[in-house]
Amino acid sequence: MSDNGKSATDIITYIGVPLAVLGVLPILYNTFATLASLSRIKRMLRRSRLTALTRSDVVNRVIEIDLPRYAVMPLDRFQNRSEYWTLSRHPSSIPGGSWTTFNWKTNAIGMKTQRVEYADQVRQPQVEIAFDELVSYLLDLGAVPDPHGWKLLRSTGLWAPVGCSLMMSPDGREKALTIAPLDDSDGHLSLAVAWSSSWITRDHAHLPPYWVRLPSPVGKQGGRASSDANSHKKSEKRVADAGEDHAQNETSNEAAASHEEENDIQRQVEANVESDITCEISLSGLVTALVPGRFDGSTAPETLYIEHLRIQSRKSNGVWFASAATAYGTSSQTILWNYKIPDDILSFSRKETVPCGVLVLLGIVDESETPEWATKYQDYGASLDQFSQRNREQRLAMEAESRMAPAQREQAVRDRTRKEMEQRMHDMRDKMRTEQQRRDQRAMEALQSPRWDTKLVANHCLSWLQSRKLWDENLTVKEIVGFMLHRMVRDGEYTSNLCSMLDTWKAWADMGGMKKSDFQAVQENQTVFAEATLLIALIEDTSDALEGTLAMDLQECLRIWRKVRLG
Repeated sequence: MSDNGKSATDIITYIGVPLAVLGVLPILYNTFATLASLSRIKRMLRRSRLTALTRSDVVNRVIEIDLPRYAVMPLDRFQNRSEYWTLSRHPSSIPGGSWTTFNWKTNAIGMKTQRVEYADQVRQPQVEIAFDELVSYLLDLGAVPDPHGWKLLRSTGLWAPVGCSLMMSPDGREKALTIAPLDDSDGHLSLAVAWSSSWITRDHAHLPPYWVRLPSPVGKQGGRASSDANSHKKSEKRVADAGEDHAQNETSNEAAASHEEENDIQRQVEANVESDITCEISLSGLVTALVPGRFDGSTAPETLYIEHLRIQSRKSNGVWFASAATAYGTSSQTILWNYKIPDDILSFSRKETVPCGVLVLLGIVDESETPEWATKYQDYGASLDQFSQRNREQRLAMEAESRMAPAQREQAVRDRTRKEMEQRMHDMRDKMRTEQQRRDQRAMEALQSPRWDTKLVANHCLSWLQSRKLWDENLTVKEIVGFMLHRMVRDGEYTSNLCSMLDTWKAWADMGGMKKSDFQAVQENQTVFAEATLLIALIEDTSDALEGTLAMDLQECLRIWRKVRLG
């Protein structure tokens, strides 16, 4: 024991215990800080309605969080109407969770593990979504594309600056869809979304993007309308007669039920023919064709048969329909079209492919409206000279006969009559042969005549169709094409004939000119060809309107980035 009364043990206690306490304090602090951060993180996850697995390492002050990663897609517009047009009631406030602003159809595709120290380091995993579906949904809600942003994205790609706006609010003041940091995108395009319930300016009554409404041609087809009406009346009469015959053979109750059922079916068919059709056009062509139900929801939309209009490798029907529907739906108000008209069809629509002489032979154009293309034959005096010569020969022969004896005169008259008959037959054959040669020559010259632009040909064909009462005189090219597309959905035979004519036309355009067989095909189906010119003229107008526009930038961006990350 030392002189001051304190031993070495006391000294060690006085000095060692505080040092030990100081050594434990960092561990205690880390434990407290980690537990506090973990509590805040769990509170954040609970408030955002996120299911996560958390683990904490109090020594190293690390918190591990396992959050699910989702693939999402918009809800069905018809089946989930209320959720589709409203925002989520519990949006996430965690960075990277801007996608929770909306209600989605989700599918878990994996887990994302994060190692954080503080609560503000937590990031919600971005979701994977089809770019075209995202843009379509925002457009349907009322968002407006930013032309500058899409042009910048198309030109710079992933180097587009963070915060660059792609979609704006309906009033154009706020950013709705922007470029987000690439931290969690794994090489995909990263986007962030922001939306307010006050921005929703549309509802289920509006036609969604990528859809086109085809009006019914009933009452607009001139002579066809009356024939359609007559066919409907005849079918009604057949149904009624069948019902009466059935009533005579069966009991009255069964006959009445059968008659009523047949009438209901017939009325439903006629109602569908008279109803407009809405079609969804995707990157792969026609997807759906519906007869819309009532807006009050009392009747559901009816799905129509469209297998004859799907894009197939063996047939071009689907390509022609999708291209024409895209052209029909394009206007000054059209923001986006999902389907890209093939370049070969756009090039074909711009070519001058129809000889003007062929239109003259078909009776569509008057020859006075075309440049000179046919040989002119000035042979009116030749037939008069031949007639005079034949009369002179007959007169001389009759004078010679008058000087003959009666027996010789009878024989001479018989010989002269026979000779004149043979001469007339010979002259007739020569005339028919000459006329046929000239017709063949005129047809060949018509095939080689100057070619006209599709738009000019369509204008003449429109006048020809209206003059024959096939279409109403007040209709424009675009309106008639809409009716044609409606009929293509309903009538597979009409679709085959029209697309076959378009294939024939495109083939001779690609091969360098119309051949005689092509002319015969057009001559046999002149009405179909006239309607085909209207369709191609509309595609040509669309190709001119789309060059260098926002729609082209949108289509190219959607083609490059099929899937994006939204967070």
